[in-house]
Amino acid sequence: MKNLKLHKAFPGVLVFLAVLAGRGGLFAGGQQAKSSTPSVPANWPAELVMCYLPNEATEEFAEYRSGIQGDLSAALGIKVTEINAADYNAVVEAMRTKHADIASFGPVTYVQAVERAGVEAMVIVAPFGDKSQAGYTSKIIVKAGSPIKNIRDLRGKTFAFVDPSSTSGNYVPTLELMNAFPGMTNEDFHTNGTFFSSVSFSGRHQNGIQAVINGDVDAAPVASDILDGELAAGRVKESDFVVIHQSPLIPNAPISIRKDLPEDLKAKVKQFFLGYKNQDYFTYMLGWPPERKPEFVEANDRDLDYVRDLMAKVIPR
Repeated sequence: MKNLKLHKAFPGVLVFLAVLAGRGGLFAGGQQAKSSTPSVPANWPAELVMCYLPNEATEEFAEYRSGIQGDLSAALGIKVTEINAADYNAVVEAMRTKHADIASFGPVTYVQAVERAGVEAMVIVAPFGDKSQAGYTSKIIVKAGSPIKNIRDLRGKTFAFVDPSSTSGNYVPTLELMNAFPGMTNEDFHTNGTFFSSVSFSGRHQNGIQAVINGDVDAAPVASDILDGELAAGRVKESDFVVIHQSPLIPNAPISIRKDLPEDLKAKVKQFFLGYKNQDYFTYMLGWPPERKPEFVEANDRDLDYVRDLMAKVIPR
């Protein structure tokens, strides 16, 4: 792609790796002595590290990240810490280099992590515990009062995708645009002056929301669950924006773990998530309203076959 005002992915990876030093770097807090708890198997690591995407790694969510890490640590008997990645590719790189053990990926990033970092799916969030309803949508929003009424009105406007590897922030809206404008390509929608007058990457869904509300860009895509979370927390009001387009249902991304960790440890971590019932975590961290009664259910790699097909359509290999 060319002529982009990019929130670059690869520099983020380099910065991320530069500050890590054998897992005792700036974010991880260093290795700790192995727990003396008798029930901890000898082959388990002294520490597990959870890695968060940029939209999760905000100060607003610190309480919920800390809560689930503390609960998981207590359940396992070993230390659990966090690192916050600069961008989506950095999360994959952290898992590949074993600087992180657990991550909640976006769907496209999960598929990339399976290929590049050897991760496996553990659990997925589902309303009412019903996996058939486990999904979210990509919404394109504009500022309230905008003359833009639908996706076809976006030609010649300014637009901010989220991240090159974001499912609902890049791949899905790109496919929706390709469907609305047959014959146009992925590159057309990511090159200044070809379809959009100016196109950029915001880095985080929340950044895109604010860019629209503040009038910095005409439109931006946002994951429906993240938008719901921002509304629930009062950081955004429904009167601030208008949804002009919504995608079909996208499969929820699984929380995943490094495949090469001990089998009994992976089973224990999965058991913890399947029994996790902190409603504030689901509402404010993940954007699920209480009335939908969200909970973790078991996930597997086949759940993301839709996303593999999506990726092939947007960027054929």
